[in-house]
Amino acid sequence: MANDVKEKQEFREAAFSLSSPECLNNPYPTYEQLRSVHPIYRGMAFKNPGWYVTGYDEALMILKDARFKNRMSLPQTTRKYEALKRVQSDMMLFKNGQDHKRLRLLVSRVFTPDVVESYRSYIEETVHELLNKVQYNYKLDVIADLAFPLASLVIAKIIGIPAEDRHQFREWAVSLIQTIDFTRSRKALIDGNDTTKRLLVYFKELIQKRRQNRKQDLISRLIEEKQQGDKLTDEEILATCILLVIAGHETTVNLISNSILCLLNHSTQLARLKENPSLIDAAVEECLRYESPTQMTARTASEDIEVNGVEIKQGDQVYILLGAANRDSKKFSRPNTLDITRNPNPHLAFGYGTHFCLGSSLARLEAQVAVQTLLQRMDHLQIASPDLQWRKLLGFRALKELPVTFG
Repeated sequence: MANDVKEKQEFREAAFSLSSPECLNNPYPTYEQLRSVHPIYRGMAFKNPGWYVTGYDEALMILKDARFKNRMSLPQTTRKYEALKRVQSDMMLFKNGQDHKRLRLLVSRVFTPDVVESYRSYIEETVHELLNKVQYNYKLDVIADLAFPLASLVIAKIIGIPAEDRHQFREWAVSLIQTIDFTRSRKALIDGNDTTKRLLVYFKELIQKRRQNRKQDLISRLIEEKQQGDKLTDEEILATCILLVIAGHETTVNLISNSILCLLNHSTQLARLKENPSLIDAAVEECLRYESPTQMTARTASEDIEVNGVEIKQGDQVYILLGAANRDSKKFSRPNTLDITRNPNPHLAFGYGTHFCLGSSLARLEAQVAVQTLLQRMDHLQIASPDLQWRKLLGFRALKELPVTFG
């Protein structure tokens, strides 16, 4: 017992790094160490000290509590990166209360289950077209050849991006995701600010075209909502388009690639899915839990709040480690075991409460179709490299590439 206390005290006093190569490669031992001290741990891993939440119950409690506010990733007082700051201030992601509810209600009409399901045939056709291109190469990079182009084409179609412009999506998305991650550098913010300026020009022109010639896309729908009297500004339409460039890519790409990685690393589970394809929905849910595409989200306490005996003060930063909560043994039996038949599976991979991921149904559908089709079409899938590299992102669990071979 004395040794346990001493180890916990040493860990409490030691500086830990969530961005170390070891933690980026496998963050789960660090998560478990944090949770063993307390499921709400006070630390200084980032520039601003804050509370690191690794417990499932505590994470759920905070995500449900509207007193914990979403915050902009850039301080409102900063004079740098003006374009980026201005767009972020109009994004639904960083709004709270009635402003968030109003904008979410308008945008959610494009992501209802029926609307999402209407894209199934387009997603299936796109996956087959992408796999046709590599079928006789007997190898592919799951990210570059499948996940990223699929996510790009689908979200571009939903927004209303013309086909000839969709090649720019990868550059846009990669640049912007760096600006909202906890590892962002000054260079990432400068590049993101420049990208935002280009996107503002691009979407302003596209919105003007849609005012003159409506189509069945998000931009046209938002223009119509505004004309019908809903409180939607041009700046919010622009910010929503730019947000979807980010959100429509990162989570979906990571979900697809992480799911393939999980299954190829667990041959028994892979065989079970191939024998029973109807397990695909449950398999994707388990991959969401086991290797959560979004690992962390942040909140700020709007007043003094007590959670599980911990007094969180007004203004304190709270970092909710979704990847940790999804492996909490108090909630999940055998949390470090991949089990595609797990039921129930109340993971928090898409968050919870008012900020629950709006595009979760779309991400799920794309992953289900992509994973199922790849497994059905390509036999003897194997990971081609023993040394996979994870991108240096704390908020997301994202591989740089996932090369596989098949025969």
